[in-house]
Amino acid sequence: MPLAARRGRPARPPGPAGGSEGTRCVTMPNRRSDESDGARPAAPNDAKLARILRAAAAVFADRGYHQASMRDVSRASGVSLSGLYYYVRSKEELLFRIQEHCFRSILESLDEVLDGERDPERRLRLLIANHLGFFLGNMKEMKVLSHEADVLGGEYRRTVNALKREYVDRTARVVAALRPGSGEDPRLATFALFGMMNWIYNWYRPDRDPPADVLASRMFGLFVTGYPGDVSPAQDAGTLAGDPHPSIWRE
Repeated sequence: MPLAARRGRPARPPGPAGGSEGTRCVTMPNRRSDESDGARPAAPNDAKLARILRAAAAVFADRGYHQASMRDVSRASGVSLSGLYYYVRSKEELLFRIQEHCFRSILESLDEVLDGERDPERRLRLLIANHLGFFLGNMKEMKVLSHEADVLGGEYRRTVNALKREYVDRTARVVAALRPGSGEDPRLATFALFGMMNWIYNWYRPDRDPPADVLASRMFGLFVTGYPGDVSPAQDAGTLAGDPHPSIWRE
């Protein structure tokens, strides 16, 4: 899935201190020519940058953001420290790029799977399957999203929070469409759904738990009809096109 979404990619945000400042592919905005740090702009769709971000996500997930160092990321990625600073200025920028890329990727994928679908229940099934597929294909990255949500500051935080709000708002509209005209605020149901979906990285075991499409159908049943949910196999969302557990990083 291309990183650049239909909405278009915003310019690189300034860092928290006020200075200027990932899937399938990584497309990063160029640094301004007047920046004084000496780093060259990252090339679009840069495979090395994708490798760095993927390694950083694994390091942050395993060690925790605050305990991890740029040297840890250097060792994990096989890229020298100077090579890391060619692409990013700081550990915080690494975290920002991971979080921004994750949200842009899942939003773009959601656009694709819901395109042309009008049935409210089917749309919810597809949303759940899309979300779970991303989680199961990118467990380290999703753990970082959950555990390090409040670390970023300044424009980094504002940019990521805007993407989070966009995803929550889209999900809330899908949930609300199940009961059109009810006047009920979908906020509670929406966050209950996210709570059920987002916790899977703590308990999911591929050797004993079902694949994403089956898991999505069962979660849909729990969400809509309660436990036990009356969901027949014919009602399953079905396997989404392509890899059921798509990585957000292109090899």
